[in-house]
Amino acid sequence: MAEPDRIHDVVVVGGGQAGLAAGYFLRRSGLAYVILDAEERPGGSWQHYWDSLRLFSPAAHSPLPGWWMPEQEGEEYPTADHVVRYLTAYEERYALPVRRPVRVAAVRRAGRLLAVESDAGTWRARRVVSATGTWRAPYVPHCPGRDRFAGRQLHTVDYRRPDGFAGQRVLVVGGGNSAAQILAEVSEVADTVWATLRPPRFLPDDLDGRALFAVATRHVRARAAGADGDGGVAGLGDIVVVPAVRAARERGALKADPMFERLTETGAVWADGTARDFDAVLWCTGFRPVLDHLAPLDPRGPDGRIATEGTRSVAEPRLHLVGYGDWTGPASATIIGAGRAAKQAVAEITASLRPDA
Repeated sequence: MAEPDRIHDVVVVGGGQAGLAAGYFLRRSGLAYVILDAEERPGGSWQHYWDSLRLFSPAAHSPLPGWWMPEQEGEEYPTADHVVRYLTAYEERYALPVRRPVRVAAVRRAGRLLAVESDAGTWRARRVVSATGTWRAPYVPHCPGRDRFAGRQLHTVDYRRPDGFAGQRVLVVGGGNSAAQILAEVSEVADTVWATLRPPRFLPDDLDGRALFAVATRHVRARAAGADGDGGVAGLGDIVVVPAVRAARERGALKADPMFERLTETGAVWADGTARDFDAVLWCTGFRPVLDHLAPLDPRGPDGRIATEGTRSVAEPRLHLVGYGDWTGPASATIIGAGRAAKQAVAEITASLRPDA
């Protein structure tokens, strides 16, 4: 197992799907590398998702590089637990050098190297791949009265199953996939209201992750070539109609109200004066990239974003980013997309460290 007193060609920060994909290609490159993961066990963020979560694509269309995800018996769309088992087996299959739990606090410049500071010591590397994802940075928008509400407030990261809401009045906020999937099951045991900024847009029933990845790839390539593209996935809709969502829609549980104006001590008030009481608010309002560890490198531009060429940071060319979304590769926050982005990152790293490779 690699130790922090060595100089490594590459240190990968994050041992979820993107970090493992990077490890697969680094293993093939022959470069000296280590993967630092903050989790206690394999599986990345998948081990924290709600119990009923399903992939948007069948297993055969959700592979990491080198080894297809096995089918899950009785399930067209695999569960989060199945993905955890797959990632665990994948890590073992390729004997990837993952150190955990290692919590990286900062990446700093150290002359010709980068210093990766953690609670387990400081690793020095010629290149760093950041693959920390978004799960540890839940986003809740500003809302007047949010600190006054006396009921429970939870984010997607806090939700596991619906039974804790049985018989309650629950306000679900957000217009994406997590809101629709969680609402679908909470509405079976609770009195629910769904609040969205704009009317929810459901993808056609026959579209799933297979088509979404192809659309995202086509859109990013068009933008890279200077064309406007076709709007990408956002041009099709926001919500994949997995079986649970379809069933909830058919029983009328997915009727959305406009966004409320403010929260009160007992509930919410809408712009037209409508007031409703709630026992709980579920914020299904997304995430932000986990990038605090990169702050010492100051990689953000004037617009607050990290500009990249391929996966490489423009401000710090020794830094590569994988798995955060389309800006780090088409659909790179998905399992199959993370693999393709990781392949590009390792190719870029190999070319810079071994120009003759």
